[in-house]
Amino acid sequence: MTSPAPLLRLATLATALALVVAGCTPVDDPTADPSSTVTPAPGASEPMDDDGDDDAPDAGAGSSGDAAQAGAYVEYRDGIIEETAGSKALFFHAPWCPQCRALEESILSGEIPDDLTIIKVDFDTATGLRQQYGVTIQTTIVFVDDDGAALATEVLYSDTTLDALVAAAP
Repeated sequence: MTSPAPLLRLATLATALALVVAGCTPVDDPTADPSSTVTPAPGASEPMDDDGDDDAPDAGAGSSGDAAQAGAYVEYRDGIIEETAGSKALFFHAPWCPQCRALEESILSGEIPDDLTIIKVDFDTATGLRQQYGVTIQTTIVFVDDDGAALATEVLYSDTTLDALVAAAP
């Protein structure tokens, strides 16, 4: 029987090639240009409730019954679209993508308009949502109505700023 090492190397090279074609390099890629690497904003692992009120209920991931507050950046969960008032933007984010990390840093450091909730969707695991909205590349923003129907779609791969996201709103 032959060793699985050649197949593993081939699979690794195929994955790396796919990432290069997509315009991204893995986070731990030693050949990546360090000047293009973006580190997560301080507190990025904390709940993404942007209202600054520590006494308010957390609208981030893990809260199963509360609607997200407008003007917030929250994790996707079942039911959040229907429960959230105001404009909603689904941000298809991949943690290994430098452009996604740059856009997230801009969102976390900026001021989200009060009438907008940005909902972070994991690009790698939310395959059903990706298919539903026709998302084929990370950094895609899909603006949805209260029923989850797509209103507009924008890929923010070249302009990874909160301003670009807000400007793309329908």
